[in-house]
Amino acid sequence: MRMTVIGTGYLGATHAACMAELGHEVLGVDVDEAKVEALKNGKVPFYEPGLPEVLERNIEAGRLSFTTSYAEAAAFGNVHFIGVGTPQQRGSYAADTRYVEAVIDDLVPQLEGDHLILGKSTVPVGTAGALQERADKLAKPGTTVEIAWNPEFLREGYAVKDTIEPDRIVIGHRAGDSRAEETAREVYATPLSNGTPFIVTDLQTAELVKVSANAFLATKISFINAVSEVCENVGADVTQLADAIGYDDRIGRKFLGAGLGFGGGCLPKDIRAFMARAGEVGADQALTFLREVDAINMRRRQRVVDLSREELGSLIGKRITVLGAAFKPNSDDVRDSPALAVAGQLSLAGAAVRVYDPQGMVNARKIIPDLDYAASLEDALRGAELTILATEWDEFKQMDPVWAGGLVEKQLLIDGRNVLPVADWQQAGWRIWGLGRSTHEVCSTLPTSPVYATSYRQ
Repeated sequence: MRMTVIGTGYLGATHAACMAELGHEVLGVDVDEAKVEALKNGKVPFYEPGLPEVLERNIEAGRLSFTTSYAEAAAFGNVHFIGVGTPQQRGSYAADTRYVEAVIDDLVPQLEGDHLILGKSTVPVGTAGALQERADKLAKPGTTVEIAWNPEFLREGYAVKDTIEPDRIVIGHRAGDSRAEETAREVYATPLSNGTPFIVTDLQTAELVKVSANAFLATKISFINAVSEVCENVGADVTQLADAIGYDDRIGRKFLGAGLGFGGGCLPKDIRAFMARAGEVGADQALTFLREVDAINMRRRQRVVDLSREELGSLIGKRITVLGAAFKPNSDDVRDSPALAVAGQLSLAGAAVRVYDPQGMVNARKIIPDLDYAASLEDALRGAELTILATEWDEFKQMDPVWAGGLVEKQLLIDGRNVLPVADWQQAGWRIWGLGRSTHEVCSTLPTSPVYATSYRQ
């Protein structure tokens, strides 16, 4: 098939390259000339394992190209994917859909014949219907444009696999005459032939699927972090607790990792937009619990700052190393990153903060340029009075505690992701904290006075 993908950010560039990998002829479209030029030359403007190889392979094969011209896009094919961003509005929880609307405004007036536009962006429920009305007004006489929704379920770090081998495909289309299902089955013929579930719904349900999935995952993360707060106060171990309840197949162990919580460009803004939209459609009480989900998540960041202050006293001038800037490993995405938020708060409190991340340094500098960014893990650790593991990169998880101990000034470490083998680090002479971990297991070398224990557990 011949198709366009409009928007070449993380979602759009990945989708365009992977559709070409499935054998289609694909034209990526973006108004950012620099981004389009980079993609034309096979350069991915963000870090995603496996994507550069897919991009280069399909450009060389002639199945993938990029342009800034909507006229070229309109003439290229009759199937168009929307993959532009829907960020949080300034001063509001609601999603900003102006970029999605701009695609309709720029593309539809130039279309001729019969066209299908498949939205992949995460949008408030009701957006597709509004876009259909917009398209109907803008379409030329004799031209038909159908708006359908095909939500994405990409995990950063696994986006290529999630596109080529999705765990489900959802298509939402209008009632009555629609060619969306037939076309989508042709687009996704390869994964469907391998048994991928194919779910056909109305437009509203398709719009709600992605945001509901993200809200559930965010709730699960915040649940275990809320439990970790209780564990800290009673001396229990949240990691053992998560293992125990995770064996229940109704619960499962995934997303029960207590620690610094979630971040990134999807979960935080999606749950806030979900709350905002629920209020707009008259279901304002239905999702109020998500406010506490958000609040629990933000408290974990503050907890790490508080732990740092409890151990070091005044943070002014203290040398603190934060390992991690990206919101998760295998990504360079620092949007709403817990790691970078902690580094920034510590810096504002007067600490001399040094940050190291295998991929997120360039983006982190754009957000907080005043931090000290290390050139390597060794450089980051040298002379530190406190080390904080904030993003669970393999490079950090596999650190040799003896080697690391020879670089720092003080062997003090906060494991903000609960991923290190605590006994090994203690044996190497480190004092180590884990969020929601038992004080007698993790902090056995801490002073045992009632005053200190009370301070630590609050």
